[in-house]
Amino acid sequence: MNIALLLDRAAAHSPQRTAVYLGAEPLYSYRQLRERVAALASGLTDLGCRAGDRVGIVMGNRPEYLEVLFASWWAGLVVVPVNAKLHPGEAAWILQDCEARLVVTDQSHLAGLRAVMAADLAGTTLLVAGSAQYAAMTAVPGPVRPCLKARVSDLAWLFYTSGTTGRPKGVMLAHRQLLAMTLSYHAQIDAVGSEDRTLYAAPMSHGAGIYSPVFMLNGSGHVFPASGRFDAAEVCDIAQVLGNVSLFAAPTIVNRLAAHISASRAGLKGTNAFRAIVYGGGPMYVDDLIRAREAMGDRLVQIYGQGESPMTITTLGREVIANDADPRWMARIASVGTAFAACDLAVVDPSGAPMAPGLAGEIVVRGDTVMMGYWRNPQATAATIRDGWLWTGDVGSLDDDGYLTLKDRSKDVIISGGTNIYPREVEEVLLRHGAVREVSVIGRADSQWGESVVACVVVDDASVGAPELDAFCRANMTGFKRPKTYHFLKGLPKNNNGKVLKSDLRATYASRSPEPAVAFEPPLKREDRA
Repeated sequence: MNIALLLDRAAAHSPQRTAVYLGAEPLYSYRQLRERVAALASGLTDLGCRAGDRVGIVMGNRPEYLEVLFASWWAGLVVVPVNAKLHPGEAAWILQDCEARLVVTDQSHLAGLRAVMAADLAGTTLLVAGSAQYAAMTAVPGPVRPCLKARVSDLAWLFYTSGTTGRPKGVMLAHRQLLAMTLSYHAQIDAVGSEDRTLYAAPMSHGAGIYSPVFMLNGSGHVFPASGRFDAAEVCDIAQVLGNVSLFAAPTIVNRLAAHISASRAGLKGTNAFRAIVYGGGPMYVDDLIRAREAMGDRLVQIYGQGESPMTITTLGREVIANDADPRWMARIASVGTAFAACDLAVVDPSGAPMAPGLAGEIVVRGDTVMMGYWRNPQATAATIRDGWLWTGDVGSLDDDGYLTLKDRSKDVIISGGTNIYPREVEEVLLRHGAVREVSVIGRADSQWGESVVACVVVDDASVGAPELDAFCRANMTGFKRPKTYHFLKGLPKNNNGKVLKSDLRATYASRSPEPAVAFEPPLKREDRA
């Protein structure tokens, strides 16, 4: 089963339905999109691509991204989505590692790629979206080329992890994983149909792009902001015009969208502008979720997954987030929900034995959503997949009803005096202080306790310093968990998906010599803040 058949079938069923929008304006019908994709698939073959070859995509969100995705699958090729914000040298390493036959890019990334490809990827073909060559390849010269037959076990998506602890690893996903993810979304998140639309605000190299088959299944619309990026006002304007818009968003995007709606009094809460805001890719703090719900209503759905099991480990449905009359509501919305039906989920100790409810351990998962392994890296594959279980590296606990609460990545857990401290617990407390806008907690070597807790915070009030935050923590958490050191920053370092880069914070703040119990840097003056 080739995942590109979803487009083929949608076009056969409803050829005149709008498939692609640029902003709120229709761009292509499903018939036109299928014709362009099939023609492009033929063009990729003419450029020397053969079934199983890898096609790198290095560009921002634009309609051509969707075409290249489905044309590659249509021709039996493997998509390698590359974060468009990577340095050209970093992108080149990925393209070399996967031995990309072809790289598709856009004008804004062309110069950087040309420089590294001339030196390191001389045998790789470069195709520029929007060029005359691309226009000729998407022209429709004759009958539509049939979609290449593929086995569900054939490689389709080769996603490279962020590589914060070393070189990124290529996660191998077959058509089976993409189909299981698609069906899981329809079964447990939202059965989107022909009158619904997805808006590509988050990078298509990650969650937003891998969700595209979800919205092909029943012929939904695919919307590209004219700006090519996330802009809260633009997203709201499009949603008001088109209606029934869903989008995948990192928590930072959700927060910015909610803040815009609240500040502009957009009045979208009771309308059909948005159908679902699916968030994931990082922790969504309880107070942020409550504010987002107040601004947008009961349209929020959480998913928890990894590149190794994309968007498919657990989900927290809108009905749970909406049920604030439940006495367990606060605990529920602090969790990441319950397991998808397509997978088994457990929390285990280092030996693999299940942990009792409420006790923390490593999260493991198995099922058709789990990757085939890491690209040409059998050692990493063997260390991560054991007896069919994917060891996620995340720490969490299950309650008696199967709700999973994330603690942290296993590498982020702070062990102080022999006791585990989960940074997220400390972050949740600090974010309840009215002046704290952002916070990330890390551990630092401590000669007495092994590790001590360090808080990197962004505050909205320059008068708020470490003594006030320390007093707040003393009043709201057990003493040994509270930060011993505070650093006041203009902003937290983040990657393209809005995830805080704790590795960067550790490099700067985790290696300093031990300091007194409430050491801190002076708060920034208001005019110095970003």
